[in-house]
Amino acid sequence: MRLTPLIAVLTLAALAGCATREAKKVSVYQREGFETTETYSRLFDAPVAVTCEAARRALLSQGYLIGSQRPDSVAGSKSFQPDGEVHMQITFNIVCLPEGRGGRIATAFVSAIQDRYALKKNSNSASLGVGALGSLSIPVAATDDSLVKVASETIPAGPFYDRFFGLMQRYLEDASEESAPAPLIEPPPMAAPARAASAPAAAAASAPASAAS
Repeated sequence: MRLTPLIAVLTLAALAGCATREAKKVSVYQREGFETTETYSRLFDAPVAVTCEAARRALLSQGYLIGSQRPDSVAGSKSFQPDGEVHMQITFNIVCLPEGRGGRIATAFVSAIQDRYALKKNSNSASLGVGALGSLSIPVAATDDSLVKVASETIPAGPFYDRFFGLMQRYLEDASEESAPAPLIEPPPMAAPARAASAPAAAAASAPASAAS
């Protein structure tokens, strides 16, 4: 009977530990604040097609392989190998939507997913017939290596996207400079043509010459 209070305390502690573990399992969605200050989007002073083309050029310039492309969306991926048996892949998904009247400006919504792959080794086995004992399965030295996805995460908003938006802006500025009309060069003023002298003036100019003769 003396152990009853101690058992009750231990039981409460165990229940509290279970509750804490359960809270940790479901705490991911609780961090989604849906704040308007997230930087997964950026407003650009360009139409939808031009904005998405700048995004495509930005991905291509950094070695990303374009997977799909439409006038209002583009997707690309790039592989990394930070370790001998660890592989990483970043996949960009970009959607461009018009803003305001006339669609002269657009908002680019960008999200990047980071996938982590690990190298998995599978040993091969071979069957060997042993007379009346039937067949035995024994392992052999050959192995098949395969990549298995072990983690996937959306890259949080912050400097990563700011750098990408900055590169997009640079390509938009280059495009606007190329499409700008060339300045008009005015031709030099032409000299006014000489005016023919009137008949009385011509006669007066020729009179001294005839008198002298």
